Amino acid sequence: MSNVNKSPEPTIIAQPKVRRGHRVFFFYSSAVLLTGCVTWLFADLMWRTGWTVSKSILLLLFTILFLLCCIGCMNAIFGFFIRLIGDKNRLTQLRDYRSHDIKGISTAIVFPIYNEEVARVYERLRAAYRSLQKAGEIEHFDFYILSDSTNPDKWVEEEKRWLELARELDAIGKIYYRLRVNNEGKKSGNIHDFLSNWGRRYRYFIVFDADSIMRGATILDLVRLMEVNPEVGLIQTVPALVNGESLFGRIQQFANRLYAPIFISGLNYWSQSFGNYWGHNAIIRTEPFIQYCDLPQLPGRKPFGGQILSHDFVEAALMLKENWQVWFAYDLEGSFEEAPQDMIENAQRDRRWCQGNMQHALVVGARGLRGVSRIHLLMGIFGYLSSPLWLLFLLMFNWILWARESTGLSDITVHAFTPFLQLSGMQHAFFIFVICMVVIFLPKVLALLDLARDAQRKLAFGGMRHAVASAVTETLFSSLQAPLQMLWHSKFVVTILCGMGVNWGTQNRGSDGISWWHALRNHWGHTAIGLGWGYAVWRLDEPTFWWFAPVVGGMVLAIPLSVFTSRASWGDRARKAGLFLTPEELLPPPEIKRLRERIKAMDEAEEGEPFAAGTGIAEAVLDPYVNAIHVSLQREKWLNPAYAEALAQMGVARPEVREYGEKLLTEGPEALKPAERMLIMADSRVMSWLHHQVWQRPNESLAPWWQQAIRKYARN
Repeated sequence: MSNVNKSPEPTIIAQPKVRRGHRVFFFYSSAVLLTGCVTWLFADLMWRTGWTVSKSILLLLFTILFLLCCIGCMNAIFGFFIRLIGDKNRLTQLRDYRSHDIKGISTAIVFPIYNEEVARVYERLRAAYRSLQKAGEIEHFDFYILSDSTNPDKWVEEEKRWLELARELDAIGKIYYRLRVNNEGKKSGNIHDFLSNWGRRYRYFIVFDADSIMRGATILDLVRLMEVNPEVGLIQTVPALVNGESLFGRIQQFANRLYAPIFISGLNYWSQSFGNYWGHNAIIRTEPFIQYCDLPQLPGRKPFGGQILSHDFVEAALMLKENWQVWFAYDLEGSFEEAPQDMIENAQRDRRWCQGNMQHALVVGARGLRGVSRIHLLMGIFGYLSSPLWLLFLLMFNWILWARESTGLSDITVHAFTPFLQLSGMQHAFFIFVICMVVIFLPKVLALLDLARDAQRKLAFGGMRHAVASAVTETLFSSLQAPLQMLWHSKFVVTILCGMGVNWGTQNRGSDGISWWHALRNHWGHTAIGLGWGYAVWRLDEPTFWWFAPVVGGMVLAIPLSVFTSRASWGDRARKAGLFLTPEELLPPPEIKRLRERIKAMDEAEEGEPFAAGTGIAEAVLDPYVNAIHVSLQREKWLNPAYAEALAQMGVARPEVREYGEKLLTEGPEALKPAERMLIMADSRVMSWLHHQVWQRPNESLAPWWQQAIRKYARN
């Protein structure tokens, strides 16, 4: 390993640490103080009609939920004023970095993928490669496609398109491809496998997700920032959502671009050099990450025990524990990602994140972690735990209402122990309601005020009138979606607590829209709960029902809401009406514009469609070119002792693999288990033997599946 790629030991800068301590205290004291005042008012309201155990539980739930809302609101308030008056204590302002020379600094850009839409992932890689090439700095970067795919057809497609891409870009030796047959550890295991085998060639590595896009200028800024800040171990960018086509995708995209600046500014205000890691669109110093971030297995059974799923928060905490700084580079433009295009797919992604965040309950008390790291972990846990708490709050409120109605007794209202308010019981309740609504909706108002003071940014959202109309519409949609999120997240938390884990599935990143039947299967329970719950509240107390209507309304409308917002046609109508416009839509960077053009052309030519089932393994056996690519890549793995040992332990190159190959020829792929097909694909000798056998044997000795595949191949 060359000296230029070695990382220096971290140095601690005292001044930012002192300021951070004051900022954390001031920030959270503000949230706790506001929570204390409003909780006092709420307790007073409960007191006026007689105290019960149920009201004690309701007060406890209110306190927790309001504190969480206050923390979010304070992030927006502090962020708004930071953007208004400026803040020099952010990473991009600490030291001059733009003129720093990165000559001799090597950086790896890694794409961990798992059964993804291969053509689209490679187009995003192409965009980053071309952008760095245009900047004249491509020689300092290598790209790695790190596949954990378990579908043989995807495997072959990834190999084939990798070689085509590398040849087209003249990037042989710059763009590498590797597939792990044993995907132990999921994404974090994939990254650590890369680091174990190739990591020490590079001073830094940048993690992309399958849907990540980043401009070359931003990548170069990240490397320069690391170079001029040797005490920094990780820099997390704030990706902007792009390429939303469905109405849901465009609403999420708009909300991200409008609200994120003030929230992230507020988050950076108190976290400073004790930031967090979100798993992608971040640059990491290789040596300390290898040394300190090899994640342990959690004790106990799954879903809490075993492999840590949300590895990113924990890896940031481990870097901080060893005195390496972690920053949000929130003011760096040019970092992007794509997002799910419908509510159901978004919820499925949340299910995976929920289990990972709930696992952090076993990590948050770990010895040696920094206090701010514990806050990040707790906020991640309560991001999902807040939903069942909200559900319990509503149910407890209904219980108290039922208990009052079932007795037939009237409430005897007494004087408040805050007599200076001089409010009646109804006025008292309405006053608390107004405070809660202000805390919830003030961030949206501040985001619009922040937009209004920036003429250039205002134009990038289509003008203030369109931005306000979009924000109002987004708020209405979010109000309807919130009860569905509450039910989904509550179900996730309960199933996890009951020991039901989650499979590591592939994310659907398309925008074709969901069918009515698919929506019915996923939302019938929400609709039934909404109808039943609404009817019960109506029977109990009609005036209360109208206060409760926004909650049950979202549940009742779940099916049409999910269907219509998933459609690209509705997203296009919103675009034509000037709703949910974003800077990357009106003034797209060259990389985003070119990416859209290529994906559109690819879709029109049907080049980006996934291979049909069985196509990959058929090509890898029948086609001499594809077979040669595949076999050569498998042979290369055996040159690495670590890989050779892992493959041998899995059973690759054992005699029975040849038997699986014979079964493949005589009975077809359907006769084999997925694991058996993967073992065949991983054995270079068997794959080479299969290629010769399928062309040498008489047709009648082959399975009908192969006879059809040969005829189809001959026609092409």
